[in-house]
Amino acid sequence: MRILVVSTAFPRTRDDPTVKWLAETLRRLAAEGYEIEVLTSAYRGGGNTSLDGIPIHRFRYFFARWERLTHEESAPDRMRRSPFYAVLPIFYLACGAVAAWRLARRRHYDIVHVHWPVPHAVFGWAARAGGTRRMIAQFYSIELRWVRHSLPFLRGFLRRAVTSANYVVAISTSTAREVQAVAPVPVDIIPYAVDLPDDTTAGGASARRSAREPGQPFTVLSVGRLVERKGVLYLIDAIAAMRDTLDARAVIIGDGPERAALEAQADAAGISDRIEFRGWVSPDELHEAYASASAFALPAVIDHRGDTEGLGMVLLEAMTYGVPVVSTPMGGIPDIVQHDRTGLLVPPNDASALAAALIALATDGALVERLTIAAHTSARESFGWPGVLAKWRAMYARVMAGLPAPDARSLTELPPSAPPHRR
Repeated sequence: MRILVVSTAFPRTRDDPTVKWLAETLRRLAAEGYEIEVLTSAYRGGGNTSLDGIPIHRFRYFFARWERLTHEESAPDRMRRSPFYAVLPIFYLACGAVAAWRLARRRHYDIVHVHWPVPHAVFGWAARAGGTRRMIAQFYSIELRWVRHSLPFLRGFLRRAVTSANYVVAISTSTAREVQAVAPVPVDIIPYAVDLPDDTTAGGASARRSAREPGQPFTVLSVGRLVERKGVLYLIDAIAAMRDTLDARAVIIGDGPERAALEAQADAAGISDRIEFRGWVSPDELHEAYASASAFALPAVIDHRGDTEGLGMVLLEAMTYGVPVVSTPMGGIPDIVQHDRTGLLVPPNDASALAAALIALATDGALVERLTIAAHTSARESFGWPGVLAKWRAMYARVMAGLPAPDARSLTELPPSAPPHRR
């Protein structure tokens, strides 16, 4: 089975965090005998042409100096800040479509697997024109929300991207509902997979969360790009609100366009000494941060573009380390965090509720033990590599057999969403 995977970006080195979960998924499938190749964009004139034995076809779309629409940050963020980058997608789409058509004619793929079908359905259609008969469209919610809130003129394009695919995949129940709000097609739900630390037992995970030693601060970890939808500003406000009742600190790992504003917020609140901005760190440093954290917070919100978390991979990572998690019921997060069973959920845009949940984790050892054991078990059973890879294998087998997605759940009604909020 020969598969062409289409992605906005792809890791340039083994340590590149860009869609690392996708690269690992493809690496594992390739080791099982699937013939997988990747079509993605060039970065500043080029980039690697293979990763762990997987061929990478990087298409050029402009002069090397300006080939930075992808990889370093999301294309919409770059487009928003620069009128030049706002028109560069025209070249990106045209050159990528030509590359997909040429590859399909030359390589004779069985399947073209399109990630982020807005706009990459164009590449899938081009590959079909080149001779590839089967197309998978995999949605992550961000592209669906862009169209619904900011790009309504693309609704026809989105509907065609959904209905023209042989098989439609979503990463979460929430995303599947959004797809079915566009067109009533069968949708398979296949989440990300997560690595488990060496100690893979639930009891071992709980043991790592032993009671905080006297005199040690309660450390709240946050990991991810510093963008509005992560809601990190509410974590900073929560730390400020707890300063008289709990010796709490926040360790914030990641970088992004919101960092300067967040640092200024911490400074204005007089808690700069309680907030540590580390930027991006090495895998070993990230491991140590998870292993030493008292709690993990992802206070996700809906941003001004209508975007929120598609799933929340960092929550899974924290759960595998036995770190109790606090988040909000936004996007795909409820697929991971069930309130008072595998973590705590608080209302979005509410620093006081977030502070109360963190205080509960700091003061109730029985609650932490119960949550971390259930969370670790859930992460292993629902998001471990064996189960997720089995779903990918089943997906490819169904596509080759001409069968639709199983669509085992009723997902016709979209839940109400909180309005975008920006303080």
